Amino acid sequence: MQTIGQADVTTELWLIRHAPAVHGGRLAGRRDVPCDLPGEEVLAAVRAAVGMASLVCSPAARCQQTAAALWPGVEPRLDPRLWEQDFGAWENRPFAELPDIGLMPLAEVATHRPPGGESYAEQCARVAPVLRELAGQGGRVAVIAHAGVVRAALSLALGSVPAGLAFQVAPLSVTRLVAVPGWLWSIAGVNRVFG
Repeated sequence: MQTIGQADVTTELWLIRHAPAVHGGRLAGRRDVPCDLPGEEVLAAVRAAVGMASLVCSPAARCQQTAAALWPGVEPRLDPRLWEQDFGAWENRPFAELPDIGLMPLAEVATHRPPGGESYAEQCARVAPVLRELAGQGGRVAVIAHAGVVRAALSLALGSVPAGLAFQVAPLSVTRLVAVPGWLWSIAGVNRVFG
């Protein structure tokens, strides 16, 4: 658990990674691509697990499409701080052509910055303020974003930027964090998949 401030309410953050991106085999961090939505059975299972919550979303099309499919008619609050990591010169490159950065300890991976982009540590610094704001809101908050954002939330909860990189985050998976009074983060579930 990580202490992050003061709060008088308990907040459940339900972090949902968007449905599978239609990326054409190319890196799509900040590149805006649509998603491939699953059938209603899977969507209904995610909806039932999360329940009704206030809805916050990355502005990415794939996140907005996921939000609209999960909660039709509910307008999410868009927050640009929830975008995926900026991979700079690596954006839109075929996965097979991405540079091999070699084996590195997680602490070095976290601070490695692609040319013209941002490091994972920089992404964590961008995402942490919005998560702290949401933690002070109380109740249930559904956050539809990207794998890097979910990992950044886990890094925040663990109090270690590199630690978040150890987690797998599947498309349309749900990770649940609880911010309790005193703003201690509790990790209540990670990478729950449906269907």
